Amino acid sequence: MDRLSTEYQELLISLKQRIRTSQIRAALAVNQELILLYWQIGREILLRQSQQGWGAKVIDRLAQDLREEFPEIQGLSGRNLKYMRAFAEAYPENEFVQQLVAQIPWGHNLILISRVKDDNARLWYAQQISLNGWSRSILTLQIESQLYQRQGQAVTNFEATLPPDRSDLAMATLKDPYVFDFLSLGKKAQERELENALVQHIEKFLLELGEGFAFVGKQFPLEVGGQDFRLDLLFYHLKLRCYVVIELKVDEFKPEYAGKLNFYLSAVDDLLRHHSDEPTIGILLCRSKNGVVAEYALRDINKPMGVAEWTQALTKSLPDPLQSKLPSVEELEAELDSIELGDS
Repeated sequence: MDRLSTEYQELLISLKQRIRTSQIRAALAVNQELILLYWQIGREILLRQSQQGWGAKVIDRLAQDLREEFPEIQGLSGRNLKYMRAFAEAYPENEFVQQLVAQIPWGHNLILISRVKDDNARLWYAQQISLNGWSRSILTLQIESQLYQRQGQAVTNFEATLPPDRSDLAMATLKDPYVFDFLSLGKKAQERELENALVQHIEKFLLELGEGFAFVGKQFPLEVGGQDFRLDLLFYHLKLRCYVVIELKVDEFKPEYAGKLNFYLSAVDDLLRHHSDEPTIGILLCRSKNGVVAEYALRDINKPMGVAEWTQALTKSLPDPLQSKLPSVEELEAELDSIELGDS
């Protein structure tokens, strides 16, 4: 340490000044300044480790000296400094940090760098946090359910039935499979049982559907040609500005299901749709599907609809390569125990 003492003292003085400056600015932008400060500290540690071979003991000493100087500031532990280093390593570009990840809390960033190793996935989750205001628990739930991998994976005819901008948004709204792990239905459950269970857990169901869905009703009645029909579930999507009809199936997708849903969409467009609403979208949620059969069934239908699977257990529905990448419960608990998550 003697040979590093001069440079170390210079760094310590520099970091103390940065912390003081950050404290003043934090009155106006607490979280952003904190995240940028953490990134700067992490970058400095990375630089010293790369150039001078600093080890964990130097980081621990740095943490001790910083805490002595700023006892009122939480988050300057040796462990957190090591997370700052990992944070700077994950996001090497200052501009990117300022534009996106500095806008979300440190606790969320810790979850992202510890749980999400793919850069594109981490970026996507960061954007969703900013857009949707996810809490840490919701973020963890979405990562564990592999939301990034499932998003936009349903079989649809949106490209043929919707304008390009609406097609992209509608496609991003759907996922495959939908994970209803909050249900405890038997294999022989009927469609009405599935429907009732989803409505009983409507908050969790809406969370799984994604942002923008507003629940209108179940077994929604429609009268067509003097005959009564009922929609399993009817929603209105606030971003797409249209009704969404969801039909539930407890068996494998059959082509005739698309024909019936097409009829429902025509009826909703005629009987419920306001002149300012966009065309109604249909979603068929089936226990399983043959992708080729689903594509053929939707090919010549002129109403926008998608087909996706639903499951009560994610790992049973994912391909083997993806299943092998999912952490075990023990690994997740160990990861959580190792992270100091502050509210800031």
